[in-house]
Amino acid sequence: MLNQIVIVGRLVRDPELKESEGGKKYTNITLAVPRAYKNVDGEYETDFIDCRLWTGVAESTAEYCKKGDLLGVKGRVESRVYEKDDKKNYVTDIIAEKITFLSNKRQEETE
Repeated sequence: MLNQIVIVGRLVRDPELKESEGGKKYTNITLAVPRAYKNVDGEYETDFIDCRLWTGVAESTAEYCKKGDLLGVKGRVESRVYEKDDKKNYVTDIIAEKITFLSNKRQEETE
């Protein structure tokens, strides 16, 4: 079996480091990932993909990355179910296992 995903995109907002109830540090990021093809109007559409980062990966990303930075994410897809108001809710998450800092806006502005 294989459960692996690789995404390259730009951060849509600054990462914010948080702490879970169990004391583990994490951050949620959203990457804007343009599609490789044009739609019927001749425009490229963009997908906004949410990822969860834990511990060291989360800390490094929150410290060094800002909105607009280009990141590569390697991770896995995780699904879960929770109940709210007697209704089952299904959620699919991308759990990042490795982040590659491909570029950042500050670096691009000075070049």
